[in-house]
Amino acid sequence: MSKPRYDILDGLRGVAACMVLLYHLFEAIAFSAGAPEQDMFNGFLGVDFFFILSGFVMGYAYDDRWTTMSVTNFIKRRLIRLHPMVIIGVIIGLIAFVAQGCETWGGASVSLSLLMWCALLAMFLIPAFDGLDVRGNTEMFPLNGPHWSLFFEYIGSLLYAVMLHRLPTRILKIWVAVSLLFIALMGFFGPDGSIAYGWSSQPVNMFGGLLRLMYGYPAGLLLARIFRTQQPSPVRLPVFLISALCIILLMNIPSFKSVPANVSYQIFCVGIAFPLIIWFAARGVVTGFRQKCVSFLGRLSYPLYAVHYPFIYLYIDWINKGIHPFGSHPAATPIAVAVMSLCTATVTLLFYDEPLRRWLSGKYLNK
Repeated sequence: MSKPRYDILDGLRGVAACMVLLYHLFEAIAFSAGAPEQDMFNGFLGVDFFFILSGFVMGYAYDDRWTTMSVTNFIKRRLIRLHPMVIIGVIIGLIAFVAQGCETWGGASVSLSLLMWCALLAMFLIPAFDGLDVRGNTEMFPLNGPHWSLFFEYIGSLLYAVMLHRLPTRILKIWVAVSLLFIALMGFFGPDGSIAYGWSSQPVNMFGGLLRLMYGYPAGLLLARIFRTQQPSPVRLPVFLISALCIILLMNIPSFKSVPANVSYQIFCVGIAFPLIIWFAARGVVTGFRQKCVSFLGRLSYPLYAVHYPFIYLYIDWINKGIHPFGSHPAATPIAVAVMSLCTATVTLLFYDEPLRRWLSGKYLNK
């Protein structure tokens, strides 16, 4: 018998994915205006929300199945769930890079052999270290930047399979507290003045991204264990609406113009606000048409996250070259980019990701 789904949590993943899309659009807009930072300064925290939510879902779905499920079977499940969109995301990123003229951001031409090596490694989620960075700004995955978080998501899945699910809850609590402390220290004393690490192949950045994963995933797992133990009663409130508005508000807070204030706020979000939102949302229920809408938003979340950034690359390239393919109105191009991202995510979801995962599950997973 299958477990009931947390539809509201799925829907919130979709809300966070949309906010990440907006964050990247505002990033490009700030770049075009020569602004030192964008208005949606804390939108990157959507990744931390994803990590915590992934840990929660993993704990809920698999914690009680390890007596009958092998590590190999679990890895197959994660590969089938995640990797089809990794591959299509690389392909879309490759097409976008070619459309830009196969040039680095500095204008240097990129050879076809280098581009193919970069694409091949990206399809296996192998970071592009020195010599394979086709954009020249140290991105871990220069054909599709957000894939850095999927790289860490895979690390989180492996950690869960071989170790985290075995840890007693009291040890997991210590792990979560210590890792959050290290994130705070990295934010306060690190070179970036925030906790927005992980996207770059530079060692300090990769270490910071690993810290975000090492807190978020176990925090979600701990939350799932506590939630299952206490078994609270459902809340009679518009849970999805309240939770979604909280996420939107938290991710829209601009910079405080102070490193201590910014890092303190970010630690508040990942250490207190996001776990509370997940705790609250897990107690809600939606039915009927609202359930279908929330469920579709959740299904769309991962494809949207996996395919939207190549369109952001195109947007930045158009800004660099002074091109206005959708008209000269300032809002025309970012709106068009958002629509293209949503449409591409929907098409890949319905006609590629879900059919392929159904086929792979039927062929490779134990019944």
